[in-house]
Amino acid sequence: MATTDPKPVTINLHQKSRILEIEYDDGSHFEFTCEFLRVYSPSADVRGHGPGQGVLQIGKENVSIKQVEPVGNYAIKLIFDDGHQTGIYSWSYLYDMGKNKEQYWQEYLTALRDAGHARHVNV
Repeated sequence: MATTDPKPVTINLHQKSRILEIEYDDGSHFEFTCEFLRVYSPSADVRGHGPGQGVLQIGKENVSIKQVEPVGNYAIKLIFDDGHQTGIYSWSYLYDMGKNKEQYWQEYLTALRDAGHARHVNV
């Protein structure tokens, strides 16, 4: 059965600006900060092993991606400079994250605030 899910045609890591840029075959173009990808890692370390078991990621404002590794024809693995490397980012997961980035980012900021934390960005 053929799938019609969008697939990336280009993936570029801009290390200086800490942006991962992805263009899909349907024309969609997304730019993700390393922080965003780190706090929304699909790994069990971040999401937990079941509903309500996610772990709020704090202090990831200045994290960088050291390496992007392909995982078959369906995903990438991101190696972060804080040692995190267990998340497998499928094409559909990244596409959803791109389409809903503003909503997810606001949810993260709200969760930080509700937990009594603030972001501290070094420039």
